Amino acid sequence: MRSPTLSAGPDDAGCEDRVSEVVAAVIAGAHRRAVRDGDAQIDTAHLLHGLLESDPEVQEVFPGGPPQVIRLLGYLVQRVIGYGLRWGGTVEVSGAAPSVGSGMAGWSPAAAAALDAAVRRAASRGGARAGGLDLLAAFVRDRECRAMEVLRRAGVSVEPLVTALAVETCQQSTG
Repeated sequence: MRSPTLSAGPDDAGCEDRVSEVVAAVIAGAHRRAVRDGDAQIDTAHLLHGLLESDPEVQEVFPGGPPQVIRLLGYLVQRVIGYGLRWGGTVEVSGAAPSVGSGMAGWSPAAAAALDAAVRRAASRGGARAGGLDLLAAFVRDRECRAMEVLRRAGVSVEPLVTALAVETCQQSTG
């Protein structure tokens, strides 16, 4: 069985100039993960996996600290091996984006909407490029995306996370 054809990453998605180096690396990792897993599209869970693995700022914002991040990574690994979260072969849709295509080849509508929201969040705080916390905040705003399903299943209390992200935004805007 052939792997689905996905766009190569931030260059093909047209977002390289709008995201930080960390987020560009997260996108590249999400692409590799989606291809390896045989998924037709990069989804928000692929992106969350990369954020948790590679962005220390994202790891620090979780109220449960390292144990909670480890639990989240465990859920994401279960997905990779086909246990627990069963999304294979389905398109991620959510309340953030229409279910008829994302405008970004190889991206779920929810993942494309999250990237767009992250770029807008960065701009609203005066940032030139979206960082990992901007992308995480976009997931938290879309309570129906797969990344949020992972957070819920791992027992993450969303309200403290929302508060931590709001505090972080205020600090970046004033600092």
